[in-house]
Amino acid sequence: MFPGWEQCISQGEATERAGSMKVVGLKQLEDFSREHTDARSQIDAWLQEAKEAQWSRPKDIKDRYASASFLSENRVIFNIKGNSYRLEVKVGYKNQVVLITRISTHAQYSKWH
Repeated sequence: MFPGWEQCISQGEATERAGSMKVVGLKQLEDFSREHTDARSQIDAWLQEAKEAQWSRPKDIKDRYASASFLSENRVIFNIKGNSYRLEVKVGYKNQVVLITRISTHAQYSKWH
C-alpha cells in the first residue's frame, strides 16, 4: 500500500514516466513556467533529469544537486535558476515517486516556513 501522498498514483492521477521516477503534479510546473518564462528551461531540465533518475536515498539527489536542501518527511528543496526560484517536492524513494508540492519565487519561499 502506498503512503497517503502516493495513493494518487494507484488512483490514476496523470503522471509522466520516462526512466525510473514517476513525477506527479506537473500542472504546477507548467503553470509556473508560463508565468515565469525565465525559469522555463531550467524547470524543463530538472524535470527531465528527475524522470530519468533512480533516487533510492537522499545522497543520490545530493550527489547531483549539491545545493538541494532536505527537510522532514522526505521533502527536498531545489534551487531553480540560481537562487531565484524554489521547488519543493516529496520523494517516495521506495516507490520511485516524486510529488511536486510547490514552486515559488525565493521571496515567496521565505514565507513558507
